[in-house]
Amino acid sequence: MVKKRVPDWLNSSLWSSPQSPPKFDAVKPAAPPIIEPPSQIPPPEPPSTYSFRAKKVEIRDPLSSNYHGSNSSVCHSDEEIESSSANSTASAGGGSARAVATPAAEIMSRKAQLVQELSRKFINMGELRRLASQGIPDGAGIRATVWKLLLGYLPSDRSLWPSELAKKRSQYKHFREELLMNPSEITRRLENSSLENNEVDGIKGFLSRSEITHGEHPLSLGKSSIWNQFFQESEIMEQIDRDVKRTHPGIHFFSGDSAFAKSNQEDLRSILIVFAKLNPGIRYVQGMNEIIAPLFYVLKNDPNEENEASAEADTFFCFVELLSGFRDNFVQQLDNSVVGIRATITRLSRLLKEHDEELWRHLEMTTKVNPQFYAFRWITLLLTQDFEFPDILVIWDTLLSDHDGPQETLLRICCAMLIIVRKRLLAGDFTSNLKLLQHYPSTNISHLLYVADKLRIHLPA
Repeated sequence: MVKKRVPDWLNSSLWSSPQSPPKFDAVKPAAPPIIEPPSQIPPPEPPSTYSFRAKKVEIRDPLSSNYHGSNSSVCHSDEEIESSSANSTASAGGGSARAVATPAAEIMSRKAQLVQELSRKFINMGELRRLASQGIPDGAGIRATVWKLLLGYLPSDRSLWPSELAKKRSQYKHFREELLMNPSEITRRLENSSLENNEVDGIKGFLSRSEITHGEHPLSLGKSSIWNQFFQESEIMEQIDRDVKRTHPGIHFFSGDSAFAKSNQEDLRSILIVFAKLNPGIRYVQGMNEIIAPLFYVLKNDPNEENEASAEADTFFCFVELLSGFRDNFVQQLDNSVVGIRATITRLSRLLKEHDEELWRHLEMTTKVNPQFYAFRWITLLLTQDFEFPDILVIWDTLLSDHDGPQETLLRICCAMLIIVRKRLLAGDFTSNLKLLQHYPSTNISHLLYVADKLRIHLPA
């Protein structure tokens, strides 16, 4: 059997690990650019553009000071440290490598193009996807609107937006009223209704014991009993409460004792409970709070007051749309099927073998690192636990805008995560490799997305 040759671009010194990584403030000699991507693929916006501390309009609640952002974490991994000088030279020489910081003028130009596209009567979804895949600039609620379009929550016809939003928001309000009501309130309303019906000559009657059905009694064990259903769902609600309180503890938007944070937690809790009750086949799976967090954060920070006030309803429907592409990963009964999470992880393994058989063989044959040990979390939580929050938004810009669909794009990004630390993995054993992949190092997100885009060819079926 002829061993597959590793692509030349993977053998670039860009991926090699230095012997002793320099400090972040160390000045390195310039090196010529190494990777020149096709000119038709414009470089995406660098993570540094998304520093939440610099936001003035869209982000009203800054992140904790503990977050250092992509500005300070670029070239944080061993591979990225070595590539920093090449990136600097490419930037100075007009290179187009995706890892190079995008010039401010280009960011403003892309922002103007997005605003122009969003102002059209009919949105060109192909053009919108192309622009969004490069990274969505902050401000003016652009990301919130673009994500709604990419997820199919908003139609491409702008004239339909008001009616569609009004209909969906009214529908969610109805869900909320029906599904979040305590059985005591349901019983009270039934009693009031019965009292009104028993009113004779203006005198209200009394509700007799015979009119209290078995299903309305708190001690009823019947499947149709509202009280029995309430007690069965209480365990899920308690799990949701615990998870919501643990969502991004370092970000004031999600955690803390402020009324703002408490309100946001309550909105997240309501969305997840409504989803669980409307989807008994899935209900609530631990970790869904992490997936819903980026959606709610972006939509809640829309500067449009009406959109901001309706962020809970909009997030619910966007969450439903997003999860529709990953639904089977959350159904335990499908874990061992051809559409379940194990099959998805197997596809990731095949993708790595297709593009870097040497690394695949070392991980799975030599060091025996089962991809389920690290990829299960990557895939089910859509990478929300493996990168800083601003970087997650940049990754999701690509994830949602790629014409191949979020599932295929996610697998390519996961494969790229393995490839850009290949030197360390090839030099590691089971313990060091597992630790590295379960605690993925900080990296240049633009560079990661560039590598993922290079893996688009020869995608296994």
